[in-house]
Amino acid sequence: MIFRPAVRSLCAGAVVLAAGVTAIAPSAALAPLPGTRPLGGRTGQGAAAPALPEQVSALSWVVADASTGDVLASKDAHRHLPPASTLKTLFALTVLPHLPSQQLHTVTSADLDGLGEGSSQVGVTVGRAYRVDDLWRGVFLRSGGDAVHVLASMNGGWQKTTAEMRERAVQLGAKDTHVMSPDGYDTPGQYSSAFDLAVFGRTGLADPAFARYCSTSVAEFPGGRDKSGRAGAPYEIQNTNRLLSGTQDVSPYPGLIGVKNGYTTEAGNTLIAAAHRGGHTLIVTAMNPQGAVYEDARALLDWGFAAAGKVRPVGSLRPPVTTAAADSAAGPAHAPPGAPLVTDHHSVIRKSSPLVSVAVIGALFVSLSASLWLLRRRMRR
Repeated sequence: MIFRPAVRSLCAGAVVLAAGVTAIAPSAALAPLPGTRPLGGRTGQGAAAPALPEQVSALSWVVADASTGDVLASKDAHRHLPPASTLKTLFALTVLPHLPSQQLHTVTSADLDGLGEGSSQVGVTVGRAYRVDDLWRGVFLRSGGDAVHVLASMNGGWQKTTAEMRERAVQLGAKDTHVMSPDGYDTPGQYSSAFDLAVFGRTGLADPAFARYCSTSVAEFPGGRDKSGRAGAPYEIQNTNRLLSGTQDVSPYPGLIGVKNGYTTEAGNTLIAAAHRGGHTLIVTAMNPQGAVYEDARALLDWGFAAAGKVRPVGSLRPPVTTAAADSAAGPAHAPPGAPLVTDHHSVIRKSSPLVSVAVIGALFVSLSASLWLLRRRMRR
């Protein structure tokens, strides 16, 4: 009987220790991030970590490792903002698997119904036959809303494609995205986030066709028809991503892979950029910079390559386990080959801390000491 209180105290101490070990175990325990800005602007820890560039003016941005999905740094990563044409990456992830690249389609006026006057266009002509391959180059290089309309029509229509894009976003765990217009044109209620754009970019790079289109700098696009109805000569189109193609004012970024840029009145400039250097492939996203979007991206890429291997990740782009389970059960639905599907992407990794370890050990010592003192007192009686 006299041992029961002591045993209770020892058990309590064991419970405290167990709770402490669970909290600090370096097993990458994951927890949901609260609110709409969970990643903040943190860069992890490490004396060798370089300081973030102060000149970055984007309202929201992310720097992530495309191979691992680790988010190296971010600012307001889950802030809801208009995505402009960067949303075309989700459009491609949704529609690319359904349309053979060599399929021919003769454009009708119905295909272009609803095309906004301010929408960017590559020059699709009614009555002209185009290969799907050509239309995708029009989407990625010239951000052609007309090409998007034709591809969406071939996919079953504008509304069907919108619904499928919403489903695809859910599959990818992109919780900050709501699609209203597949081409990214300003539409009430449409938004995404720097985080989700990074998810789209990373997923796209796992698909060889997506990667090929998004990295093409210059291509030929079929000409329209002249007054006699004959097909016109093809003409050159250049990628509007200046970090890829370069201009007089913006030099190409070394190792740039590409992905997608965008601009609308409401969104301002938006950008998904990927680059490879020194064995690392980085994804950078920027939304609504108050300065030059390409300078923001250049500064973030420079920082990311300098920080690779020197900072502790603040989160992950990796889709949630439920997505992987659903995709596995449903078969190879929309997911491109090789697309990584693991763990909860809306989470931060809890790392063990020496201070927490000391606190747990201290709590155990106090608990054991109290138990021994109580045991001696009982025995003296």
